[in-house]
Amino acid sequence: MKNNLPFLIIGTTVLIAGAFLAVSQSIVISAWKFGGGAVLGKYADADIVALGADQYRMYYSPEPEVSDFKGQVYSAISSDGKNWTQEAGTRMEWATFPSVIKLSDGKYRMYFQNQGFIKSAISDNGLDWTNEAGIRIDATNSAGLTLTNVAAPTVIKIGDDYVMAYRGTINQKYPAEVPNPDTQLLLWAASKDGLNFEKKGIALDSRSSIFQGLLDGPELVKWDDDSVRLYFWSYRGVYHVDFKNGAFSQVAQFDYTTSSDSKNQFPMNPPGDPTLAKIGDQWFMYYGRHESGIYYAVYK
Repeated sequence: MKNNLPFLIIGTTVLIAGAFLAVSQSIVISAWKFGGGAVLGKYADADIVALGADQYRMYYSPEPEVSDFKGQVYSAISSDGKNWTQEAGTRMEWATFPSVIKLSDGKYRMYFQNQGFIKSAISDNGLDWTNEAGIRIDATNSAGLTLTNVAAPTVIKIGDDYVMAYRGTINQKYPAEVPNPDTQLLLWAASKDGLNFEKKGIALDSRSSIFQGLLDGPELVKWDDDSVRLYFWSYRGVYHVDFKNGAFSQVAQFDYTTSSDSKNQFPMNPPGDPTLAKIGDQWFMYYGRHESGIYYAVYK
């Protein structure tokens, strides 16, 4: 697999497979390069938590097409980010798109989708989980959107606040010629306790010529310079925007693709559901490829 340069910014315009997006003046070339396979098979939706002592845990799920699918969450351990050993047992069931954070008291909280809502569970050790009462996020919103469900949460603590980004789905194509039957965009919310969230509206809208109705798999991450980025994927591959002063930038940087054809607007099996982790002095981006497994790219 080879990662071609996904974009080139010239002056104030970025060319992405025939579409234009205004950006600040600079020249940017992708620094993400294909690394290898992490967990191969019909798995997706990875999330990484640092355990300390140079140990990392990946939470991930089987794809829904597998037999006996019950929304399981599995886990694996690694010390180098490349070689992962699956841990025995199942962490959760009916908990899709897991996102796990470590709390200040040493416990872990998992946010996940269940029956079209975003819910949560708590754990003392990251292995044995107990569902928490209530719903963290439902489909109601202040943006006037009629959403059929919410899913794919990602949560980060910034100062005293927990910030969540998540996907909302509208039961309508945008536009008519795209492959996806629904429109998916990103919303966000904030909380003081990680349980009761105030919805803030749309984080990034997919209804544009760039994203053509598809934004999914959001991942909030603090970068080396302490800035906060929101990574996500669309038809062509993985992008990110910045989060600063309570707002998401509307300038998306195209970071990574597995397609060798820059003119193909809808490449087969693009990298999806990115999750990022800095392991040692190396940034890793883990992503899923349908019916193939979880792979990683490294930041050079």
